[in-house]
Amino acid sequence: MKTVFFVRHAESEGNFGELTDFERPLTSKGKAEASKMANILLERHIKPDAMFSSPALRTYYTARIFANVLNFPKANLVCKENLYDAAPSDYIDIVEDLPERFSNVFIFGHNPVITSVCTLLGDKRINNIPTAGVVAIEFPHDSWEEIDLNSGKIKFFEFPKSTNQTGV
Repeated sequence: MKTVFFVRHAESEGNFGELTDFERPLTSKGKAEASKMANILLERHIKPDAMFSSPALRTYYTARIFANVLNFPKANLVCKENLYDAAPSDYIDIVEDLPERFSNVFIFGHNPVITSVCTLLGDKRINNIPTAGVVAIEFPHDSWEEIDLNSGKIKFFEFPKSTNQTGV
C-alpha cells in the first residue's frame, strides 16, 4: 500500500513589493495554519518516508514547518524544480518514479495543479484545495509504477477551516 499526502502551500503574501511570485513569503496566519495541519497529522501518527517540495519560498517553508512538526529531518526535504509552474503530468511523473522503499510520501505544491492532480489520481472530485490543505490518497499497490489515473482512494481531505476533521 502506498500513500501520497498532497499539501498546498500555506497562505502567502499577495503583493510583496519587489519580490517575484517565486519569492513570496508565508504570512503569520499561513505559518500558524501550516503548523495546525501538521499537528493534525502528528496526532494521527502519520510518519513521512519522503518529502518533496516546490522550491518556491512559500511552499518550501510550508514543507519545513511540516517536517519540523512531524520530526522529519529537514536535510532530507527535497526541492523539485518541476513542482513549480508545473502541469499535472509533472506531479504524476514524480509519484510514478518514487523509490519503492517509500510508502508515505508528502508532495508540497501549488494550485490549481495540485487540486487537478488529486482529482486525477483519487476516487472523488475535489474543486479546490485551500491554502495549507492536505489530501491523502491511498493506492492499493505495492509499486509506485502501478499507479494510474483514478486508482487511488482519498483517505481524507483536511484544511484549516474544515469543520469535518474526519475525512472528505
